[in-house]
Amino acid sequence: MTMDTNNFLPVENHPWEPFMPQGAKVLIMGTFPPGAHRWSMDFYYPNPTNDFWRIMGLLFLGDKNALYIPEEKRFDLDAITRLMTERHIALSDTVRKARRLKGNASDKFLEVVEPVPLAALLASMPECHAVATTGEKASEVLASITETDAPGMGRHVVADDGLEIWRMPSTSRAYPLAVEKKAAYYEAMFRHLGIL
Repeated sequence: MTMDTNNFLPVENHPWEPFMPQGAKVLIMGTFPPGAHRWSMDFYYPNPTNDFWRIMGLLFLGDKNALYIPEEKRFDLDAITRLMTERHIALSDTVRKARRLKGNASDKFLEVVEPVPLAALLASMPECHAVATTGEKASEVLASITETDAPGMGRHVVADDGLEIWRMPSTSRAYPLAVEKKAAYYEAMFRHLGIL
């Protein structure tokens, strides 16, 4: 009889509540945050090497470093929450509880213990009719929650209830694509949704 050693690994709870500004039109979802030692702020996409906030800066403010404070090596949380509120962009992750099988931030070694309660989340955002995932694992988790097929990169599928489910490229530096090329995918989606 073999023993599942994964059961001895600690279960981590997601550290943040979903960010849901009034009138949110799209919910952007990653998988699960990195360990706290990688955070530059107490908010989504906290790792200073992650490109998510550079993509948002590039698309909405014309400068990929607009939301970054280089001398402090951190993102500008006040500017970020203001921008997301103005643009009606909600943020959450697809996983509420997880185990890190290798002790790192890699999605490849992340065991989903409990996915996000998506239906309840969307019920509290009546104007949100689109969800976008930032990476392959988040896309797979969302597909299992919604019982849809994971769309191809930069594409979307429509669930039975009319929800548009988009798959965007990972914003992690581990995904080898220039920030400007990643941004092009996000730009096309935001234009389609009337956010840009």
